Order: sequence, then C-alpha cells, then structure tokens
Amino acid sequence: MMIVRGRKRRAGRGGPEGGSGAVLGRALGAAWRGRCGALGSAAGPGPGPGPGPRVRFGPSPTGRLHLGGLRTALYNFLFARQRRGAFVLRLEDTDRQRALPGAADGIEEMLEWAGIAPDESPRRGGAFGPYRQSQRLDLYRQACEVLLERGAAYRCFCTPQRLELLKKEALRNQQTPRYDNRCRHLTPREVAEKLSQGLDWVVRFRLEKGVEPFQDLVYGWNKHEVAEVEGDPVILKGDGFPTYHLANVVDDHYMAISHVLRGTEWLTSTSKHLLLYKAFGWDPPQFGHLPLLLNKDGAKLSKRQGDVFLERFAQDGYLPEALLDVVTSCGSGFAEKQMGRTLEELISQFEIGRITTHSALLDLEKLPEFNRVHLTRHIENEELRQKLIRELQSLVERVYGDQELDKEVLEKEYVEQVLLMRKGHVSLLKNLVSCDYAYLWVRPSVSREQLQTISAEADDVGKLVLGLMTRQTAVLTTEELNKDLRNLQKQTRETKYSSMMKLLRLALSGQQHGPSVAEMMVTLGPREVCGRIRKALSS
Repeated sequence: MMIVRGRKRRAGRGGPEGGSGAVLGRALGAAWRGRCGALGSAAGPGPGPGPGPRVRFGPSPTGRLHLGGLRTALYNFLFARQRRGAFVLRLEDTDRQRALPGAADGIEEMLEWAGIAPDESPRRGGAFGPYRQSQRLDLYRQACEVLLERGAAYRCFCTPQRLELLKKEALRNQQTPRYDNRCRHLTPREVAEKLSQGLDWVVRFRLEKGVEPFQDLVYGWNKHEVAEVEGDPVILKGDGFPTYHLANVVDDHYMAISHVLRGTEWLTSTSKHLLLYKAFGWDPPQFGHLPLLLNKDGAKLSKRQGDVFLERFAQDGYLPEALLDVVTSCGSGFAEKQMGRTLEELISQFEIGRITTHSALLDLEKLPEFNRVHLTRHIENEELRQKLIRELQSLVERVYGDQELDKEVLEKEYVEQVLLMRKGHVSLLKNLVSCDYAYLWVRPSVSREQLQTISAEADDVGKLVLGLMTRQTAVLTTEELNKDLRNLQKQTRETKYSSMMKLLRLALSGQQHGPSVAEMMVTLGPREVCGRIRKALSS
C-alpha cells in the first residue's frame, strides 16, 4: 500500500487502490516522483526536508511581493523552522495574461533579502520540482484524465457567449451568477460526437452535496456547501493550463505538503478542495487560514500606490528585521506584543494556536521607530556594524561625491564613530547623509575673520572650547555639554550665549542653521571638534 506523508492512502470509491482509474493513478504518481527526483538533483536541492512538516508559499508572479505576501510567507517560514520542517516556494504562474516579467525572480530575491529564504524553490531546486506550475502541465492534464475516467469531472463545451448570457440573466434576476451544469448531463456518445467536431472544451469538476466539515488551525470547524451556491468549477482551461483549484491540490499532494497556511480569502474554497482530495483518494493536508492584513483604518493595503511593496522599503533603507517585526507585532500568533524581536525570537515565540480570526491592522507610521530599534541593534553588533560602515561610506560618496570631500571623513574609524555617536538617534542609515548631517561629511571652509564678525572674542571662545574638549574623559552627552558651554560663556567678557552658539555652529559646520551645537559636538567627537576649530582660527 502506498504511504503519503506518513498516513495510509484511503482506498475509497474510485480510489487509487481500486476502480477504473487505479492503474493510471499509480503510474502517474510513480512517473512524476521519478521525474521530480531527477529534476531536483539536476537543479541542486536546498537543505532538503527535515523530519518536521512541509509548508509552502505559493505566490502568483503577477506583481511584486508586498507586505501581505511577506506575512503569509513569514508565518509559513516560522511554522517550518520551529518544527524542523521545510519551507517551499512554489510559483503559481498559470495566469499567463497577467504575468509580470521579472516578478518571479523578484519574489524569491525579496524573500532572500528578508532573511526567510525557502529550502526548495525554482532557484534552489529540490526533490519535488519543478517549482513553477507552468512547468507541471503534464501532471495536471493526467490528473484530469483520472477524474474524467472516474466520473468526478466532465468536459464542458459551452461557448463563452452562452456563459455570458447565463451571467447577464442571473444579474438581471438579482442572483449570483453560476454555471448551470448543463454539460454534466451529456452522454458519452454526445461527448464523443462533440469531440469529433473539434469543438473547444474545458474540464469541470463535479461538485457533490454533503461536504464533510474540517478543522481549520485558526478558524476551527468549518464547512461550506459549495454545490448549493456554485456551479461546477473549471479545473482545466482550454489552453491546457489548470485553474488554482486543481493545481494547488495536485501540487500540494505530490510535493508532500503537510500543512497549508494561506490567506483567509481561500477559506470558503477549502470544502471544494477537500472534495477534490476525496475524488483523487488522497489524504488532505491540515489547513490554517490567516486573517487579512489591513491598513490601520481597516482599509485594504493599497498596492496601486506602491507603498506596500518590499522593493520600495529595501530601496528606502529599511532593515528586513524591522519589516518582519512590524507585520507580526500588528497581528496575532504571539503571547504578547513587543517591538524589537529578531528573526530567531520570532521563530521561538511563534504559536499558531494564538492566531486569531481578527484582521491585523498595520500602522506603517510606526515603521521608522521599529527600524530605529533594529538599526541600533545592528550598530551595537560588531559584525553587523562593519556592514553598516561600508554602506554609509557608499552613501556619503554618492551624496557628497561632487563636493570636496576630505578623505579622512571616509575613513573607517571616523564613520564608525559617527554611527556609535548617533546610535538611537536616527531611524534610517540614509538620515546620516541628509542636510541636517551634512556637517559630518563636508568640512567647512571658515576663516578667522568670519568668526570675528560674530564676536571679537572668537580666539578666546575657541581656546575655551579646545580646553573643554581636551579635558573630556567621559562619554559626551548633549545635556552635559550644554551645561559646560553655558559655563564657558560666563568666562567671556562680552559675548552673549546666542552669539557664542552662532560662532561655534559656523566653525563646526559652515552653516547658520541645523542641529544644536551640543549635538554637533557629540556626533563629531572631541578630536574632530578640535580639528575644525583650530583650522578656522588659523585660516
């Protein structure tokens, strides 16, 4: 007897252990598994399935990966990693008209960027490939033959014109459009006659009443009497491509998927999919449907504005950990809400039993704060900080490269000092090359005469600040520096505090506006502050 996912296959009516489709069913399974193994070996499999469950993320490459898709992929990844299972990426690319060039590669690239790379995928290969549905068409066609032979499916010859008339008539009567199952009743002789005439056809699945309830991992016990509200669905189109209903069932079975975690929009279709499993004689996986991810006002995430796609966040400099953190903290699946979870913490703390049926409300206005927390952690980590240093050096050259950059400001030690000084004060790395922080990278050309126009005591003020900086032994803070600078001002004869701040700002940045002088001095550090003041006084 064949074993699937550690459970015996049911040998019910028309099942693979008996009935008219048994030989074809067994041959189909054996041939495809052999072909999958050969293809997987050639492509170079990933880490391979562990002893735990197998889950899959099946996006359609009709667009770029967005935050909703990221959350679905992440929950599958967490579920697999927590149980030493396998996370599979399967591209459901059967909608040829809507396919976006480059989207398939982009989806996998963004998963890798986010740190949740699949174990098996079109790029990585694996023992259950191919991992593109467009490369598995023979499997779907043979699966349909099994259903046709068992009487669980039939060929439909209805024209698009007739189907459109049915739709218009239903709408006119204020009814939900549905197929009237006309071709279900064709005799074998009538079918053969239409085939001999070369008429176009599709394959429809015969929906049966009396569906069995199933226990969803999130929504509990469910069932939907699909035969009472829907017509028989198309499972194989005229161009030989399957619809979602057939392809996902066939692929989940032959890829040995044990758990299906997908969006709640598929909850009402699950009874239909379970009827397909029953018709094939296969044991279904466990299902868990994830609630929607919505804007904080309850509206759908706006893909048209382009502000929910991962590529945009990556280009803006957000850290992947911040995105993973924000899409999990706004929903459920964890004992408590908190900011700053690492991927390792997400894996260890995730509990599928804690996912609620309520939609998750995403507040993207909080994302900069999430990123600030994770950026701080990166700066504090020696290894991660080295990567940030290289990125910041590149940003400085890109933004200020057309100006006269002093090579010293690009040195590792200086850039590292800036990062450590500004730790916790910036949300994005690119903030450090904004206008407010231009003084960090472009050393000002200020003369002694310019400083003296602000205060005749420019030399005295400079010497007082130099003395203060050379005496510093503790870590500089803006609070302490502000106190020290006020005390220094009292040691001048006639320079007001505001004039002294204006003089120092000009000497340190060459600008009349910007961050407070104390903040500038903290960021620059004693060595750089002294260097700029000496340079200005000697010019």
